[in-house]
Amino acid sequence: MLLNVITNLLKNAQLRMKNTINSEKFVPRHIKISREILQNMSNRYKAISENPLVAVGIATSGRAAILSEMVKDLKKQTVKPYRIVISYSKPSDIEGIDLDGVELLQGKQGLTAQRNAILDNARDADIIQFFDDDFFPKNDFLEQVANAFRADSNVVGVTGQVIADGAKGPGLTVSFARTQLISNQFDASDSQKEDVFNTYGCNMAFRISALEISKIRFDEKLPLYGWYEDMDFSRRLLPYGRLIKVKTAIGVHLGSKAGKSPGCRLGYSQVVNSFYLAHKGSYPWDHAFRSAGRHVLINALRSAKPEQWVDRRGRLKGNLIGLWDVIRGRLTPERASQF
Repeated sequence: MLLNVITNLLKNAQLRMKNTINSEKFVPRHIKISREILQNMSNRYKAISENPLVAVGIATSGRAAILSEMVKDLKKQTVKPYRIVISYSKPSDIEGIDLDGVELLQGKQGLTAQRNAILDNARDADIIQFFDDDFFPKNDFLEQVANAFRADSNVVGVTGQVIADGAKGPGLTVSFARTQLISNQFDASDSQKEDVFNTYGCNMAFRISALEISKIRFDEKLPLYGWYEDMDFSRRLLPYGRLIKVKTAIGVHLGSKAGKSPGCRLGYSQVVNSFYLAHKGSYPWDHAFRSAGRHVLINALRSAKPEQWVDRRGRLKGNLIGLWDVIRGRLTPERASQF
């Protein structure tokens, strides 16, 4: 009965997202209704024990050297990973990695496909923790995440606090990440948890029992690097519980430029994926317009004097191709792989 209520609420919310440009005005109402429902739906998910089974899933491509260092650090977590599962497509993706205690899945390249492969092989865990292959978590990261799930049975998704993000610049080094994690001290006066709009793809964890009930998977129409696949996945899970940020679970995202999609492909995804997800109902229309517009504007302005680490002209070309497809009603994010 309650699951039917949730399903109907989700359908109604998606309908409003599709038909209402300024969907933000519905946010307070959605939150209020969700909290009222969740108060009556405790204990519907499997409880997290004092010794949780936390599977770590890493989809990798073209970053073997960084991944090798990351795997070394993962093995030092205060809560030992129940399983470390790496999904890859080419042998060079895992070259030089210490495979002791690591499980490998070789298959189709593409972030969403690789993460689905991990999901299919980690259903015996309590929690699935996804990390990008260039994310370095503090040694108690998994412990903080497990504690958050254990403390509130309505939490279905958790994202940590990124204290440095190289995705916003030329990228960071492994040594910088390790230094930051050692020197960073969490301010206990700050709120340790907060509800969030979505989880951040470089570090996001989900309650397996909630995924079993919801049947949600990553959308493989979002190819290659994905672009907003984290937004889509976590937003579709939101009707089944809370998404929260745990500020005591800290990490550094290197934002490595190795393994990234070429500029034109990424530029196309920056535009088309936003509108595809809005039409699908997992992303508000007003967010889609602002996101696509912001990227087109930034890429256009910076194309004259681009940063060395960004193919601005390639991205702008992809943006324009994407805009033309959107205007024609062609919402096909998978087309990015053709460029």
